[in-house]
Amino acid sequence: MQRYRVGGAVRDRLLGRSVDEVDWVVVGATPEAMEAAGYRPVGREFPVFLHPQTGEEHALARTERKTAVGYHGFAFHAAPDVTLEQDLARRDLTINAMAEDAEGNLIDPFGGRADLEARRLRHVTEAFAEDPVRILRLARFAARFADAGFVVAEDTMALCQRMVDAGEVDALVPERVWQELARGLMEPAPRRMIEVLREAGALARVLPEVDALFGVPQPPAYHPEGDAGTHTLKALDAAAGNGAPLEVRFAVLFHDVGKALTPAEELPHHPGHEAAGVEPAREASERLKAPRACRDLAILVTRWHMRAHRAPELRPGALVELFEALDLFRRPERLEPFLQACLADYRGRAGNEVADWPAGAFLRDAFEACRGVSARVFVEQGLRGPEVGEAVREARCRAVAQLPRPERGGTAAGTPPADPD
Repeated sequence: MQRYRVGGAVRDRLLGRSVDEVDWVVVGATPEAMEAAGYRPVGREFPVFLHPQTGEEHALARTERKTAVGYHGFAFHAAPDVTLEQDLARRDLTINAMAEDAEGNLIDPFGGRADLEARRLRHVTEAFAEDPVRILRLARFAARFADAGFVVAEDTMALCQRMVDAGEVDALVPERVWQELARGLMEPAPRRMIEVLREAGALARVLPEVDALFGVPQPPAYHPEGDAGTHTLKALDAAAGNGAPLEVRFAVLFHDVGKALTPAEELPHHPGHEAAGVEPAREASERLKAPRACRDLAILVTRWHMRAHRAPELRPGALVELFEALDLFRRPERLEPFLQACLADYRGRAGNEVADWPAGAFLRDAFEACRGVSARVFVEQGLRGPEVGEAVREARCRAVAQLPRPERGGTAAGTPPADPD
């Protein structure tokens, strides 16, 4: 029985990056031998065991054979006669198909180290085409290693495009798409994930609402960066640069999907795109089976981001209505994620990448002023039922009216901070 470090631990060590977890492949063993040595079985589809001391995963060397469309359509074979090279051959990318023995010697049958040095993401064998999840993983690794200059090999991209044309991506189940999408959104350059999926033709299959934004014009005075898709990618950049959590990045991805529905005669303006985008954002969230926090914030940001940008100009009643629509008086923890997403939208315009967003601070102050209003005062005055609610609302409006208003500005070439449509 021989153990080999494999995959990400080997890749990241060669890249000089921190290694958070180590996976192992075991050659020449049976499940019975692993259990006899104290390993605990945890694999459901194929033999995987946890080391009795370290808890690190040890998988028996295996091969796999395509039996049906989709990523579930595989038959696995694990036996003592399966070699390390056969196991590595079933992996997705050459940079993930390297191993190290106990002495730290590199085993690299598919040129992974050379691809690391060339900053190239390349498939191991044509078997890559058998698993559509690998397109999503390729896009995720592109997002992870974009800062190091990694690019997708031309033959690998061509293979992905053929997979999409063959309908392989259509067999993906929502849970698997969400798993890879969520991980990709949390990588340092999530825009690269979207770009790779789009180039492969897979974005139109897994995120058609986002794919439809590319080529949709916007007013150059407000969006000098280009079309609605380009703006969305820049907003994702901003969210990632700010260290935003998953629900914020997901909301940013969908915040402008309503622009794809604008009638041709209205272009390049997009009146009412906020309301138009609510159902697409909701449907996409439900199709992907996104967590409730992601779904809810995506819907709220889509519907209300333009009102947030206009906050310094709004009458007090409209600001209180915004807080009510966000349900902030019951769920004040929603404010910061909402503002983070709106900040990313603001900085997703060419020239605004590091600009201050005065509306954000004003909205925080306005909400704190509203929270300072207590219903108890009006109950003690003898008001009851709806009268209390009306009095509280009027008091909140008065509190907001007393706040100083910030000046608009901070955008490229002196343009207004938000498209008035």
